[in-house]
Amino acid sequence: MPGEWAKVRGTVLSLWPLFLCLIALGAFGAALVLGSHVLSFAGLFVVSLMLTIVFWWKGVRRVESFFKGARGEEHVAGLLASLPAGYHVFHDFVAGGHHVDHVVAGPTGIFSIETKSWHGSVTAEDGEILLNGRLPDRAPLVQATREAAAVQAALKRAGWTTGDVKPVVCFASDTFADTQRTIGTTMVLNAAGVTAWIVGCPKILTGDEVERVAQLMETCV
Repeated sequence: MPGEWAKVRGTVLSLWPLFLCLIALGAFGAALVLGSHVLSFAGLFVVSLMLTIVFWWKGVRRVESFFKGARGEEHVAGLLASLPAGYHVFHDFVAGGHHVDHVVAGPTGIFSIETKSWHGSVTAEDGEILLNGRLPDRAPLVQATREAAAVQAALKRAGWTTGDVKPVVCFASDTFADTQRTIGTTMVLNAAGVTAWIVGCPKILTGDEVERVAQLMETCV
C-alpha cells in the first residue's frame, strides 16, 4: 500500500522515546508508592513526567511529518493508477533494504520513483535540489540514485538484464520551480506531469518483456 511504510516507520521512530518515558513514569510512580526513598523517587517521577510531555510534543509533530510524506505517496499513487494498459505499478517496493516509494514497469522502461512532499521554494542549482535555498538533510538525488541501483541489482539477481532502472524524484506538492528537469541521470519533476512523462519516453521494452519483469517483481524480488 502506498505510504504504509512511511506511516509505520514514522510512528516507531517518533514515539519510541515516549514509550520508554511512560515505562519509567510507571516504574517510578510505583516505587514512590511502595518504596522507602520517597524524595528520590518523587524527583525521578517528576523528571520522567517532564520528559514524557516533551517527547509527546516532539513525537506527535514528527509523526505528522511522516504522515505528510505518506499522503504525498498516496497522491502520486493515484496519478500512476491512470497509466494506460501495459504498465505495472508497485508501491513501497523493497529492494536491497531500501523501501522505494513507487516502481513502474512498462513499454517505456522501468522507473524508480522517490516522492517528496516539500512545501516552500524548490529549486535546482549546481546539480543539487534546494529547499528555500538550502540543501536538505537528505539529498533526494542521492536517495533516488541509490534506490534505482537497488532495484536494478534486485532485478539482476532475479535474472533480468535488459535496460537500466531510471531514477526519478517526484514532488507530490508540485513545488519544483523548473516543473521538469534532468539532473545527471535523474529526472526531477512535479507530480502533475509524471504520468505524461513516463508514457512519453521512448519505448524500449516489448509487451512480453514488460510482463516478464512484472512477474519477477511480484515473485522473485
